[in-house]
Amino acid sequence: MEKCFKIENLNLYYGEKQALNNLNIELYKKKVTAFIGPSGCGKSTFLRCFNRMNDLIANCKIEGDITMDEQDIYSEAQDIVDLRTKVGMVFQKPNPFPMSIYDNVAYGLRCAGLKDKKELDKIVEKSLRQAAIYEEVKDRLNENALSLSGGQQQRLCIARCIAMNPDVILMDEPTSALDPIATSKIENLIEELKNDYTIIIVTHSMQQASRISDYTAFFLLGDIVEYGETKKLFSLPQDKRTEDYITGRFG
Repeated sequence: MEKCFKIENLNLYYGEKQALNNLNIELYKKKVTAFIGPSGCGKSTFLRCFNRMNDLIANCKIEGDITMDEQDIYSEAQDIVDLRTKVGMVFQKPNPFPMSIYDNVAYGLRCAGLKDKKELDKIVEKSLRQAAIYEEVKDRLNENALSLSGGQQQRLCIARCIAMNPDVILMDEPTSALDPIATSKIENLIEELKNDYTIIIVTHSMQQASRISDYTAFFLLGDIVEYGETKKLFSLPQDKRTEDYITGRFG
């Protein structure tokens, strides 16, 4: 199986406080990898390492190596804008821009210098279709994106991410603010998207992890306690702490 990311001896500190402890893990291309664990265990901190969002946090220090396609993403030669184009992100709360549905999807493309209206139209439609929202919005593309429901806004944010043609999509609890029907739509969408993208998702819902992911990593206090194929991890956990967490004894 082809590797997307290789992480070796990764430590992360916020000032004096160590948040991630010597992590070593490989993540695979065109698979869904879920990060599970109790609040404050390092899942989202680790997720933000892949597009260097932690660079924006004062006093954050990282040691160790993260390579993507065998390139060190923390090297001085790494273009961070290029990295964040290749590694897109969808946040916990939908965050559409206060502009039209069309302009939300076209925004990044325009920033990257694409001006051809026909090409923009084509990519906007394709991205909205891939995000399974085109049929719902095709007659409303000039309406403000904030008029959409929460679930539609989140799918629009996924379309905005897809439009930039990333290799990887990071998702930080993308359904935690959504109702069960909208959650189901996003989960079905993730199943479709993994044919074309590597997806890494942080989720509080073990049921969600078991439904949609191929691999799962269980985090506890900044450590990866256990990592492996989702079916195996949930049916035959190797570590007592994993078993206690997934059976609801703690967390």
